[in-house]
Amino acid sequence: MINKITIIGVGLIGGSLAKAIKENNLAKVVFGFGRDLNRLEEAKKANVIDQFSINLKDAINDSDIVIIATPVGSFKEILSEIKPFLTSKIVISDVGSTKTNIASIVSQTLGDYSNCFIPAHPIAGKEKSGFEASESNLFNNRKVIITPLETSSPDSINLIQKMWEGTGADVDFMSPESHDELLGMTSHLPHMLAFSLVNYLISKNPSASIYAAGGFKDFSRIASGDAVMWRDICIQNKDQIIDHIRGYQKTLNSLVDAIENENSDELDLLFTSAKKTRDSWVG
Repeated sequence: MINKITIIGVGLIGGSLAKAIKENNLAKVVFGFGRDLNRLEEAKKANVIDQFSINLKDAINDSDIVIIATPVGSFKEILSEIKPFLTSKIVISDVGSTKTNIASIVSQTLGDYSNCFIPAHPIAGKEKSGFEASESNLFNNRKVIITPLETSSPDSINLIQKMWEGTGADVDFMSPESHDELLGMTSHLPHMLAFSLVNYLISKNPSASIYAAGGFKDFSRIASGDAVMWRDICIQNKDQIIDHIRGYQKTLNSLVDAIENENSDELDLLFTSAKKTRDSWVG
C-alpha cells in the first residue's frame, strides 16, 4: 500500500480521486493541499481527505505521489513552488484536460525531476464543481489517458497506472499530441458549442430559456462547467480547439445549404446518420 498521496486542489476531480483512494484502500494517508484553510477543514470533516495543510512543504513531505488537480493554467506556478521540496522518490501526476503544453511546462520547470512527472487525464467529470459534488465511483469503468513524456520513468508510469486502475478506471496510453487532438474533438469542442449556444440564446431573447425544453437543457448542461478551468483549457489547447471550431463551422454551412435548398434527401441522410452513430455509441 502507498504510504501518502497528496492532492493539490481538492475540488470535484481531486475530491473524487481522494474518495476513491480511501474507499479502495490505495493509500494510508490522503493529504489535501489548497489555499483556503476553511475549505480544507470542511473537506476533512466530510471525510474526503485524511489530513491537510496550506503549507506546501508539509503537504509534499513524505509523499509517494503528488497529484495536481487544479486548472491547467496554474501548473507552471505550482510546479515551481513544489520543486524545492521534491525528491527522486516522489512521483508527480495531474488530471488536466490538456497535455502538450503541460509537457513543455514540466520540462522547463522541473529540470532533473521531469522523469518523475507522469501526465494523466481521467475522462470523467460533471458540470458541478467543488468537493461537495465529488463521488468515489466517478472513475469506475471510465477511461484515464496517460501520456508519458520521453523522460518518464517506467516505474513511475507503472505506479500511476496502478493507482488509477485501483479506482476502477480503464487506463489507455497515447502521446500528448494525440490526446489533445482527440479531446479537442470529443470534449473541448462540445463545451465551446454549449457555452456559445447559451450566450446566443440570451443575446437573442433573455427570457427564451423559460420555454426551453429537455433538448436544450441536455445540450447546454455542460455550459455550467467551471469558467476558469475552461478558460485555461482554451488557452492551453487553442490550436486544436480553433481547428475543430472551424471544421464544425463548415458542417453548419452545409446544413444551412441543405435547409435553404429544401434538400430533403440531404437532411434525411444527415439526421439518420447521426442518429445511427449515437444510438450505436450509447447502446
